[in-house]
Amino acid sequence: MYSIILAGGSGSRLWPLSRELCPKQLLNIKNDDSLLQETFKRLQTFIPAENIISITNTKHYSNVRYQLTSFTKQPFVLSEPIAKNTAPAVAISVKYIQSLTDEDPVILAAPSDHIINNIESFKNSIFKAEKLANDGHIVTFGVKPDYPEAGFGYINVENNKVNQFVEKPDKNKAEEYIKSGNWYWNSGIFMFKASTILREYEKYAKDIYDIAETFNFKNSNEIPFVEFDKMPNISIDYAIMEKSDNLVMVELESDWKDMGSWESIYDVSEKDKDGNVKVGHILDMDSKNSFMYSSSKLVATIGLEDTVVVETEDAILACKRDRVQDVKQVFETLKEQHDDTHLVHKTMYRPWGFYTVLAQGKGFLTKMIQVNPGQKLSIQSHNHRSEHWVVLSGVAKVVLEGKELILSPGHSVDIPVKAIHSLQNPYEEELKVIEVQKGDLLIEEDIIRYEDMYGRV
Repeated sequence: MYSIILAGGSGSRLWPLSRELCPKQLLNIKNDDSLLQETFKRLQTFIPAENIISITNTKHYSNVRYQLTSFTKQPFVLSEPIAKNTAPAVAISVKYIQSLTDEDPVILAAPSDHIINNIESFKNSIFKAEKLANDGHIVTFGVKPDYPEAGFGYINVENNKVNQFVEKPDKNKAEEYIKSGNWYWNSGIFMFKASTILREYEKYAKDIYDIAETFNFKNSNEIPFVEFDKMPNISIDYAIMEKSDNLVMVELESDWKDMGSWESIYDVSEKDKDGNVKVGHILDMDSKNSFMYSSSKLVATIGLEDTVVVETEDAILACKRDRVQDVKQVFETLKEQHDDTHLVHKTMYRPWGFYTVLAQGKGFLTKMIQVNPGQKLSIQSHNHRSEHWVVLSGVAKVVLEGKELILSPGHSVDIPVKAIHSLQNPYEEELKVIEVQKGDLLIEEDIIRYEDMYGRV
């Protein structure tokens, strides 16, 4: 068996915690590991690591690959040059898997934003589905619904045969489905043989099929931008699943939660006697059945009911719990307005530590950078900006154009445009540095890496 982990989403319904460049699958929502890492660990209990293929957007490729190196030295990660939703992602991943084997393997496609705790029951459901997939069916995994969630897809089933597949109905429809008793939530997990799913693409999504057929992964795992850009932006649910007459369902026996909204996180979190979930520095009086999250500041709440309040360094969300699906509209509006609060956090975590944006204006950007003991930034250069570093605490080892400098607190160094450099901390104390960037293009993409201990070159 092979598996595809779909790890390219933006997590817009979990704004402001999830951002376009730091989406939910890379966050530690409930456990010490991220949702992506939890997914990989779960699949690795019955699929060899070398048979697990992850596909993500090029913006997340480095972080996805780095997170998966916790479990395997050589994770297989495909990088989409542009986001095109799950239908192109699955088609390309299947073609890639075909390049790895001469057989016609069964493939499990799984999103990277689920929480499943009962692994043994999950595996039992997978093995039941494997026989159906080998018989030439597309298998979807259904979850018996316990409330009318408008953010999920629904499956109408009779004798395991899928009669109808509806993607994200409105609240009234979802309530009708719950009452009827023969509708299930679509978990978003699918299983099929490679040949089976490609036949369905050829039948129902010929444009995707024809483009995917032009890709040759025998010599390279690169996805060419020019061809991939021609793909339609469509989910596999709309492109294939709603149209296919070859769809059967296996009920997912284990627990299952899609971490797609703040309501989902509320559901899986520990609550106090009043039904409240409190994360971070919260001072509450007389609230009930509410979710309160603070990342950096004191959040004081009084008399809330069925409310979500989420604070991050640069944004605050407050809404009723039954309106959490509308958070995506906020995210999209910010994106249309070119407001960076949809894109990045002020504090961004990296393998070597983190940085916090302190001030930003036309032609300048100021950060506080913390490099953890024994860690170092990649050897890199920039085409559009110069940098000035001032050491606040700890001792910095700076590599600049082949020369090494040791800087103690109060000392500084200038990094010219295009100069090859690295900031390193080979010592036992945390290193904190103020960085002032100057230039006409102050973006993370203006990094040319030459050497990197975290495999991001």
